[in-house]
Amino acid sequence: MDAILLLLELAGEAALLLFGLHLVQRGVDRGFGAQLRRVVAVTLGSPLRAFFAGLGITAALQSSTAAALMVGGLAARGTLGLEPALAAMLGANIGTALIVQLLSFDVRAVFPALILLGWVAYRRPFTRQREAGRAMMGLGLMLAALHLMLESMAPLQASPAFREVLHLLDGAPALNLIAAALLAWAMHSSVAAVLLVGSLAGAGVLGPQAAVAMVVGANLGSAITPVLAARGDAQDLSRQRMPIGNLANRIAGAALAMALLGPFTDALRAIDPSPVRLVANAHLSFNLVLALATLPFLAPFGRLLTRLLPAPPAAADAAAPRYLDPEAVSTPAVALSNATREVLRIADEVEAMLRDAAAALRGGDPDRARATARRDDVVDGLHRAVHAYLATLPRETLADPEVARLEQIRDVTIILEHVGDMVERGLARHASRAARRGTALPPALAEELAALHSRAIAQLRLALAVFIGQDLGAARQLVLEKEAWRQAERAAAARLGRSADEASAATARLALDVTRDLKGIAGHLAGIAHPLLEREGMLRVSRLRATPAA
Repeated sequence: MDAILLLLELAGEAALLLFGLHLVQRGVDRGFGAQLRRVVAVTLGSPLRAFFAGLGITAALQSSTAAALMVGGLAARGTLGLEPALAAMLGANIGTALIVQLLSFDVRAVFPALILLGWVAYRRPFTRQREAGRAMMGLGLMLAALHLMLESMAPLQASPAFREVLHLLDGAPALNLIAAALLAWAMHSSVAAVLLVGSLAGAGVLGPQAAVAMVVGANLGSAITPVLAARGDAQDLSRQRMPIGNLANRIAGAALAMALLGPFTDALRAIDPSPVRLVANAHLSFNLVLALATLPFLAPFGRLLTRLLPAPPAAADAAAPRYLDPEAVSTPAVALSNATREVLRIADEVEAMLRDAAAALRGGDPDRARATARRDDVVDGLHRAVHAYLATLPRETLADPEVARLEQIRDVTIILEHVGDMVERGLARHASRAARRGTALPPALAEELAALHSRAIAQLRLALAVFIGQDLGAARQLVLEKEAWRQAERAAAARLGRSADEASAATARLALDVTRDLKGIAGHLAGIAHPLLEREGMLRVSRLRATPAA
């Protein structure tokens, strides 16, 4: 029963350690993520600067795994070269070692103050101060968890059975390495894994060689998560270069450290025999030696990775988003700006569809009509991408104006997708059917329908002026134009009623169908103006009179 209670205590304390780490990462990323990414961006072309940038980022995020995912994403998009990316990861590994160095000292008097100060800052209304407070509370909880672990494991030192198990583990360094690698992979953090190893060593649970072997394993395990994350795009092996290169560096370092485990441990004990300090020094020494040995060979190593993991042939995908940077999600203003730019791409596609549909109708070109309909796939793909991107924004951290802007972007995206569907299922189909049947439009009617298409394009541009600049005049004009579309529809219906024969009736019916579709498109676009007009008190609830006119 006592053993079960001890395991429960240790599991709870490990969970508290991971929760504290999560708070630190989340606070730093939300409050300062954009600045960290800009720091990475300025390291392009300079492995040495990338090395120090990686060290700084990891010191802020408290995790080389989080830094690896950030750097790997930049390298996969081509923002960061492969050689600087590998250098940044070497710096990130040393950053974790410096964090462990700091936390390995006795800081029992520090964590209550950190939690208290973090709570005070978290209650501030300013976002950056709130996130800094979140990070401080997380750091305090991590230190508290380490202190509790040491106290929980103190009784184990007097257990004969546990000492027998410890003796067996001391003779199996490979088993220690594998266990620590799995632990670091499961925790997604080498910092948390090494701190846990330090707690075990400080409580006398681990001998010196077993502790050093587990430190090596923790360094190895934390490099596995980025490799697994990069496997999502199996078609593009170039995206896996940085994480695989980082893992290869760790494997080479781990092989050397395990081959020299005895002398390595003796040298570390000569520096400081304290078990906790031994673990911290092993972590720092391993990463320092690995960085010094690897930095001079990053250029040829990068060329080898490029040859082994080639990029696929370039294939332009019109439906692939260009501006939806997932790294910007932690900075809502930037993310909303990115989504706005992608909505403008959707509008460009819709405008091209309207123009092509008019040309296909006027020229009786069925191939162009079918090509116009296929362009709706691009609109649909971008529509889905924008919605998925907006869904990743943390709504609870958005200010009221940001929530309003998010909803406006979402609504405009839906409207443009509906307009694309109406062009595909209406205008493009009418043009294709007319070309197959040989329905020829009289020149005057062709000019009239071309003018209606041009008016719809002008409506689209007015709608974008409302969306981008909140132009009240454009919003009024959008709604006022609806009456002109009603008149155009009535004129097309009257033309059908005056048809004298079947040929003229078919032509008039086609014109009426096209006019009705364009009127429906204009009605959808006018919906973009409604929120602004409602906010300004310029929109009636209903067009109906309260009582019939006298």
